[in-house]
Amino acid sequence: MARGPVILPKGMSISDTVTIGVLVRCVPARIVDEVLEETGRRSLRQRSLPARFMIYYVMAMALYFQDSYLEVQRKLFAGLQWLSMAPWLNVGAGKSAITMARQRLGREPLERLFQRVVRPIARERTRGAWYRGRRLVAWDGTMVDLADEPEIEAAFGRPNGGGSGAYPQMRLFALVETGTRVVFGLAGGHLNETCEQSLARDLLGKLTPGMLCLADRGLVSGRLWRDAAATGADLLWRMKANQKFPCLERLPDGSFLSELSVDSTDRAAGKVPVRVIEYTLDAVPGTQPVHRLITTILDPRGAPAHELATLYHERWEAEIAFHEIKVGLPGQRLMLRSRSVDLIWQELYGLALTHFALRDLMHEAALVGDRDVDTLSFTTTVKIVRSHVLMHGSFSPCAPAGHPDEDHPRDPALPG
Repeated sequence: MARGPVILPKGMSISDTVTIGVLVRCVPARIVDEVLEETGRRSLRQRSLPARFMIYYVMAMALYFQDSYLEVQRKLFAGLQWLSMAPWLNVGAGKSAITMARQRLGREPLERLFQRVVRPIARERTRGAWYRGRRLVAWDGTMVDLADEPEIEAAFGRPNGGGSGAYPQMRLFALVETGTRVVFGLAGGHLNETCEQSLARDLLGKLTPGMLCLADRGLVSGRLWRDAAATGADLLWRMKANQKFPCLERLPDGSFLSELSVDSTDRAAGKVPVRVIEYTLDAVPGTQPVHRLITTILDPRGAPAHELATLYHERWEAEIAFHEIKVGLPGQRLMLRSRSVDLIWQELYGLALTHFALRDLMHEAALVGDRDVDTLSFTTTVKIVRSHVLMHGSFSPCAPAGHPDEDHPRDPALPG
């Protein structure tokens, strides 16, 4: 029997019905239920704001960043009801009820989802993601503005010398797959009491053999270099201009073999072998006269100096990923709106999951079109997802476990 015409509720656009489809494509309800069970956050009774719904709500906060909490709720509820996914729901919860539901959910489920779902996604045919068989990744740091609350300032600090007008900030450090701009590692801490080197240590477990990790000179540390190299990943890091390296052997491509002290204050810590690449940027005014890189790739036949010098600048893809998260996705300068430390972390992981969902979508589109992902606009993708396309099947973020509609989304455990 033909289905009759369906009329959208007043004030609702088709975009409100598709957003969840884009998010669940990467974060299936089945995985959400498993994480809620593991963390003890699964709703034991029917609530107007069940835990599973709140997972997607926190992610939708990032996609509808400029909307109020109540407007985000309205859009999700309206979309689900129009698609007959959760007809028993109603928009009755106020802002305080939403906050209480987020507090019940806490940080851990979103963090666990991020760790379980978000991963490097480049395939062999992904353009710009590889160098001679190595997956390109980069790590870098940034700062994120936070709500001006005493609890938050105590936990994260405020810029030194910023005066009363400066907001509290978190120091954030990330590991990024440069070819897709997927942020697959996150660590954060106090602005003034945590350094990037200590945050980088929290992400060492994300480095694996077959990766080539790019990093700027702010991460100079012999111990960190040694420990990062011990993961099996190759490294290509820029060093400070005043750091000297003895030339132990000059190589045919102009680079040379040298040693890096693990700890300059402790000779017993030993040294590790490195290859040094020095180059200039003559066409770029105002730059340092000599740029110096070191790498774990000691044989120039597998990675010539001129190729590595060019490749290093792919590190900027991490900066672009930060810009997408801090400006492109929210549509304005990002300031996390949560007003407690636990909810700040929850919101941050929800933001990262949503960014991953969009980046994964762009990667799939690039593969279909046989294009470099860099040629696709992140801002345009956000606008499209907010507008009216890209439905990925029906599902219910409020359906009970085992509901048949949650078996269709792609399993994030599968490659690509």
